[in-house]
Amino acid sequence: MFLHYTNSSVYLFRFKKERLRLKRLLFIWVGICFLFSFIQKAGAERISYPVDKHVSSADSIMEKVIFFAPFYERIIESYKAELYIKGWVNIRKKNHILRYIPSMFRPKKGVREYMMETYSDLHFTAPDIYDQKVKASVGTASEFWELDGRLPEYFHVNIYSSTLLYDKLISPLAPNARKYYIYRIDTVMGERHALQYKIRFMPKSKSFQLVGGYLIVSDNVWSVREMRFSGRNEMVRFNNLVKMGNVGDSDEFLPLQYDVEATFCFLGNVVDGTYEAVLDYKNIIQKAPGSDIRKSAWKSKYDLSDSYTLRTDTNAFRRDTAYFKTLRPVPLTPHEETLYQDFFLRRDTLARKKKSVNKNLEFWGQIGDALISRYTVDLDKLGSVRCSPLINPFLLSYSGTHGISYRQEFKYNRIFKGDRLLRVVPRIGYNFREKEFYWRVRSDFDYWPRKRAAFHLEFGNGNRIYSSDVLDDLKAIPDSIFDFNQIHLDYFKDLYLNLRHSWELVNGLSLEVGISMHRRTEVNRSRFELNYPSMPSVKSATNVGSGGSSFFPNFDPNILNKFRHTYNSFAPRVRLSWTPGQYYYMNGDRKVNLHSKYPSISVDWERGISGVLQSSGSYERVEIDLQHQISLGLMRDIYWRFGWGEFTNQKELYFVDFANLRRSNLPMGWNDDIGGVFQLLDGRWYNSSRRYIRGHLTYEAPFLLLRHLVKYTQYVLNERLYLNVLVVPHLKPYLEVGYGIGTHVFDFGLFASFANWKYQEIGCKFTFELFNK
Repeated sequence: MFLHYTNSSVYLFRFKKERLRLKRLLFIWVGICFLFSFIQKAGAERISYPVDKHVSSADSIMEKVIFFAPFYERIIESYKAELYIKGWVNIRKKNHILRYIPSMFRPKKGVREYMMETYSDLHFTAPDIYDQKVKASVGTASEFWELDGRLPEYFHVNIYSSTLLYDKLISPLAPNARKYYIYRIDTVMGERHALQYKIRFMPKSKSFQLVGGYLIVSDNVWSVREMRFSGRNEMVRFNNLVKMGNVGDSDEFLPLQYDVEATFCFLGNVVDGTYEAVLDYKNIIQKAPGSDIRKSAWKSKYDLSDSYTLRTDTNAFRRDTAYFKTLRPVPLTPHEETLYQDFFLRRDTLARKKKSVNKNLEFWGQIGDALISRYTVDLDKLGSVRCSPLINPFLLSYSGTHGISYRQEFKYNRIFKGDRLLRVVPRIGYNFREKEFYWRVRSDFDYWPRKRAAFHLEFGNGNRIYSSDVLDDLKAIPDSIFDFNQIHLDYFKDLYLNLRHSWELVNGLSLEVGISMHRRTEVNRSRFELNYPSMPSVKSATNVGSGGSSFFPNFDPNILNKFRHTYNSFAPRVRLSWTPGQYYYMNGDRKVNLHSKYPSISVDWERGISGVLQSSGSYERVEIDLQHQISLGLMRDIYWRFGWGEFTNQKELYFVDFANLRRSNLPMGWNDDIGGVFQLLDGRWYNSSRRYIRGHLTYEAPFLLLRHLVKYTQYVLNERLYLNVLVVPHLKPYLEVGYGIGTHVFDFGLFASFANWKYQEIGCKFTFELFNK
């Protein structure tokens, strides 16, 4: 009993002790919970997702953000700001190819890191017009700043726009963005009455036109506080962070800071760049509710001069870092200070150790630079010359009909007082299949830029062409057996000169008057002389008196007009063009036309006069042309063109050479050098008829047929559908249907042709586009 009692007492004592311990733990736990609840109520009331029964998913939040985005996109009518940008570049890998890349800066030997700062005035007009003027800049290399001319677009971002980087990327805030992106909520932050949602967006398919990243969105107002998006733009991989103003502030819908990380990769070369931009707003104008962009009462509604008032200061580059201390809104890091110190130390050391150079080697070095580099030569007080590299594979194009072509262009510009401009543009090219060298020089002198009044001079060699003496023979051949190969065509080389004067009578309505002269020389001896090799010269045969020719008494000398070696033509020309609703801006005294919502129409008339400057034959040419580009939004566009032309009142021999319908020896199309022209049409058809009717239609969009081939289509920027129609005798009609793709490196088009509704052939067109877009 004693033992049992003792054990029971021990167990009871232990039980009471354990119960007391549990009560104490429960009391402590309740106290902690009460204290935590008190602190939570007294401080920021942070709660976790789900937050509200009305906001239960990322899609429902983004639905509201996307709904308000078009309004926020245009809520700021305009602003002026001071923009400071600091950039750092590190050449991680390089080889000899780096120096061949157009617009890539020339790195110094043994130097891997470079930096630069710029201070600019920035003017913005909704929805996406940016005008930036660099006021001052300093750095260790002046050339790398624009990074092939595309860097400023990373600091001109309206995050509420449907596209990013000047219409290159589809924004996750676009109206149909849910078709391309997946959204999910990462975190919820802030107080109950001012919640912020961090929403991550991911592309549904791999494409360079889609981006990944996150948004921080404010509840109730559904505006964006921060946005990070990353992707690829041509050869650059980027990560861009945009920080916006706070809710209720005047800069709520504007970016305050950009942080950009970019990596350029090309054929073993890797260049990293980090850029930081800070904006200081001076004048923010919001649009009045229910109104459009406000304009002065006296100013035309098509005048956008207020959006295009700034110009780049060519003398902005400075070496004085002390001056920049007064402009710099953020201090330099110790590493950045070291980069400047090393740069000035190298510059001073090289100045003391500079040796005489071998003039011969220096000359050939300059020649080498001209062959492989894009460059601009500034001629003191005489203007500037801009040239693309002479040895550049990206100036080549290939067509199944015309073979391989190469082109090269130079540009000379000089600005005079009053914004008068002299421009001279020589252009050369070579077609390897036809073994033809083509050249052209175009010169323009804008003597009254406010009215777009100018003199134009153009001369060069044109296409080989045959004369009108075979048109009746072509017309007599039935369509069912027509074949150019059954006909002998005498071809003529063409040397032409066009002199025109143009001016804009009223906004959008322009008138051009001038003269057109051609000298066409026969390529081979004519059939007449081949059949009669003993025939005297034209001069001797036509040396006749009242009794007829001394060699052939019964010979009619007028027949020799058909067998001349050279034909001259002289023709006055008038061209009237009209673009209704033409938007423009004034750059000083210079009027610069922009775009229009309506198509452009032109009427071109030319009258050949016989006997002037030894010209032979007379004719009259009339052509009408309409064309327009219609933007459907989200990088979708329609290009269309319609034209008609006819030769009338023709007498004697002449040449059917239309102004709008001609085979271009170095074809240039619309946006892609492919659309708007016939790719598979035999060149002989262009001169086969006295009249024509033509039509072209191109539809361009980022996702058409290749959308589901994810693995192989991320490099495809856009896809295009082509339809080309031509109606001439023997071709009623001629059709071309095509499909094309555009990438950063090349454009490619595949076409099928049909004549009189019968299939003819399949061909392709290929053009290099790397560094040209």
